[in-house]
Amino acid sequence: MKPPKHAPKLDNVGMTASILCAIHCAIVPFLITSLPLLGLGFLANPWVEWSMIIFALFIGSYAIGSSYFRVHRKILPLYLLAGGFLVIIAGHLWVTSWREAIVVPIGGLLIATAHFFNVKYTGACHKNGAHFHLTHTHH
Repeated sequence: MKPPKHAPKLDNVGMTASILCAIHCAIVPFLITSLPLLGLGFLANPWVEWSMIIFALFIGSYAIGSSYFRVHRKILPLYLLAGGFLVIIAGHLWVTSWREAIVVPIGGLLIATAHFFNVKYTGACHKNGAHFHLTHTHH
């Protein structure tokens, strides 16, 4: 069974969103006092951050999950995705001060890396002419 036609596009959206999230989480703590002066105070709002996290979770779960089950059956993208979200959530809930600006972007980069490997594995399966069916475990 082939992955949905929009799966590679979702991986691109997921990589972009994850990288933007990482940049946002790294820069906002240092610019928090100047953001309102620039009209960008909303970027420091926790709702913006959690919305970005939830958006990335849905995109990542769908894109990587559908490719895993329908195409490549490689677990690395799923581990990177889960690890990235755990790092982000831990960073937001338990890490304080400037350390959050280091920990949370690492989680975003892990998620972007998960999408990268998902695209790589999906492309390799298509290039080799192998497609998974639900009964196959490897190609």
